[in-house]
Amino acid sequence: MPDSVADIARRLAENAEAVCRHYLSNGRRAGRYWLVGDVHNTPGRSLYVRLSGSGAGRWTDAAELQHGDLLDLIAAAGGLDGLGAALDEARRFLGLAGSPPSHSSPVSGPSVAGVSGTPVPAGSAEAARRLFRMSVPIAGTLAARYLHERGIGVTTDLTALRFHPRCWYRPEPDSPDDGVRDAWPALIAAVTDDDGIITGIHRTWLDPSGRGKAPVAAPRRALGHLLGHAVRFGTAGNVLAAGEGLETLLSLRQGLPGLPLAAALSAAHLAGLLFPPGLRRLYIVRDNDPAGRRAEAVLTARAQAAGIEVLTLAPDRGDFNDDLRQHGPDALAAAVRVQLAPEDVARFAMPSVRNRRSG
Repeated sequence: MPDSVADIARRLAENAEAVCRHYLSNGRRAGRYWLVGDVHNTPGRSLYVRLSGSGAGRWTDAAELQHGDLLDLIAAAGGLDGLGAALDEARRFLGLAGSPPSHSSPVSGPSVAGVSGTPVPAGSAEAARRLFRMSVPIAGTLAARYLHERGIGVTTDLTALRFHPRCWYRPEPDSPDDGVRDAWPALIAAVTDDDGIITGIHRTWLDPSGRGKAPVAAPRRALGHLLGHAVRFGTAGNVLAAGEGLETLLSLRQGLPGLPLAAALSAAHLAGLLFPPGLRRLYIVRDNDPAGRRAEAVLTARAQAAGIEVLTLAPDRGDFNDDLRQHGPDALAAAVRVQLAPEDVARFAMPSVRNRRSG
């Protein structure tokens, strides 16, 4: 058996999913990642491990702002002291595993053809940009119907959202229902950096009726590079509202159409959101669950350390889409208005709400 640190790290990366299933058994595979709460195998989604591609075996805990490789993970999961103990445990694991064939793609990753015919690595930012270019504006599509079913209106300025009528879906290996079909219609959302460059996309596979998500094990998956970036609606100046899900932020937009929004797509990614230059006030759009509160706490501490004022926008129910569908856009706007800084009410609140206030 190879004995150097580099050889052991390489073999662990080649068997990244097997490592995760053994040491992080409370997690689950989601696309190219293994998701779990933390290195101590707590259930959740804050920590994610890359299972294939050039970064196979690398992990990030967005809630704790920690990262490392599989040797670090084995040491933390086992409470081991020092590199030597981690190497001994890794050798034991690899010996017991008998170097089984990797369940993930080769470390170099498969490729897909770009627009010019030049292959691009699957899972890369360029692959994400290619799929976004292949999609169409959402107006009049099944994606617009899906959003309408959730109380969200579609306007022409939602350029971060597109629709793909037949987006390939890779089935989960342990889900018997995922082999029904290999492609579903999908809502495609562009994940961008502060300069507007697409670094990744987020796919929501849809039921052909448009009334909900596709009946698959993982109807939401990301592609490309998400950490620190977001799906953006409007251009952030000195004020930004950031939250988790697309529907949550789009629901808030129904009541506050002028407020710049950033959907980080998960609690873990919300905690690690990068702040745009010139940001002076950050509204954290919180989901009412433990993961949402943890993300709020981490992001609040980071923003305050950077000299940014932080205010929380809290829904009445689980999230703002729940509020929108239960109470309607006017009631949602009225409930959020009292949580805004006074100077932001005139800038961002719905005209109908402001007029009733002044009347």
